[in-house]
Amino acid sequence: MPPVHGDTDVYLILGDPIEQVLAPEIFNPLFARFGRDAVLVPVQVAPQHLHAFVKAAFLAKNIKGMWLTIPHKVPVMAVLDSCSDLARLAGAVNAIRRNDDGSLEGGLFDGEGFVCSLDYFDIPYAGKKVLMVGAGGAAAAIGASLVQPRASGSASSVAFFDPAPGKAAEVVARLQATDTAQLLAVTSSDPAGFDLVVNASPLGLRATDPLPCDVARLEPHAALVDIVMKNYPTPVVRAARTRGLHAEPGFEMLIQQAHLYLDFFGFTDIAAALRQDTATIRQQIYPQTLLDEISQASRPFFVTP
Repeated sequence: MPPVHGDTDVYLILGDPIEQVLAPEIFNPLFARFGRDAVLVPVQVAPQHLHAFVKAAFLAKNIKGMWLTIPHKVPVMAVLDSCSDLARLAGAVNAIRRNDDGSLEGGLFDGEGFVCSLDYFDIPYAGKKVLMVGAGGAAAAIGASLVQPRASGSASSVAFFDPAPGKAAEVVARLQATDTAQLLAVTSSDPAGFDLVVNASPLGLRATDPLPCDVARLEPHAALVDIVMKNYPTPVVRAARTRGLHAEPGFEMLIQQAHLYLDFFGFTDIAAALRQDTATIRQQIYPQTLLDEISQASRPFFVTP
């Protein structure tokens, strides 16, 4: 962690819980490596205090920006003055910056990072049927990016499941602005019939959590990605691999969006360098078992959205 001074630029990452976040392990070493007097600090903020905290924190001149994680990516939209088009479509952000005029602007990078991680892991999504387990901010971001028009194509359909009544339908309603894919709210997490299953729920953060879906029902050709970045390999990843399926964790999603965060916050030189060298941050946050897997696989060094 870089030394902190009275004139250090402070960035916060807000969540509840917060102990699972890996962003400080990526960005603080980068700030130190490139000689930037900046620090990223995790802060646990309860949902009922989110709006008041964000407004109050940005009154401090040396607080320059915020990262957002569960469950704050959607509700924080209410305090923003503006946001990117992708964030508006998804109804969620995972970064906020204070502009020179004092306005708060939001950006969303989860989905682009996720799509690039699929390319990195050689998991196809163009023309595929996707099941999203969870309908929070990360799920909305991933869904929005999967249905965006792009040269490589978009998913043919994205179905959302969430046990909270109406939550999946709300995400689908927001994403209906795009007509590149079929969007569905489904009533169960049954993975049968899907080509790609994404756990975008908190299930897996605790050892006692149930699996997000019945792995025995996954199609023989299906792939699974669990974006929970704790307790690797998570139970659902282990169960899918036991069946011989392609199952990957969410660490790469964070790595593939790191340069987008840095560009957003004005660290353009670090972002440019990171596009050329991601090996260092993989070594910082990947479990050794995952580094060993990567060393034995033929994968691209970095993916550009």
